[in-house]
Amino acid sequence: MTTAQLDKMRLELRRGVLVLAVLASLKQPHYGYSLRKQLQDGGIDIDEGTLYPLVRRLAEQELLSSEWRQGEGRERRYYQLSELGAQLLSQLTDEWQHLNGALGGLLNTAPQETN
Repeated sequence: MTTAQLDKMRLELRRGVLVLAVLASLKQPHYGYSLRKQLQDGGIDIDEGTLYPLVRRLAEQELLSSEWRQGEGRERRYYQLSELGAQLLSQLTDEWQHLNGALGGLLNTAPQETN
């Protein structure tokens, strides 16, 4: 497998996880840069070109609420989970835990030898 192929597969694997990570991070209000920093500090590196469109899309789907706040000399748009977003986060968390458990079993299973 080439490096390019591996990078493509990693991107596919991460894509679905990013929604869950962003929703989980927005239990507390964040503006774009602080959200990106929190994700990076948690081990999820995400570039601005991916994060900002994702956050806008989640807000348009009414999964996030947003408001402009004055902070550090300038106005920033802060995002936080809406009630609908909190419900979805709970459901996705349950689904993630189920899938993670199932996948963990598959990954830890040694191949059966046939005689």
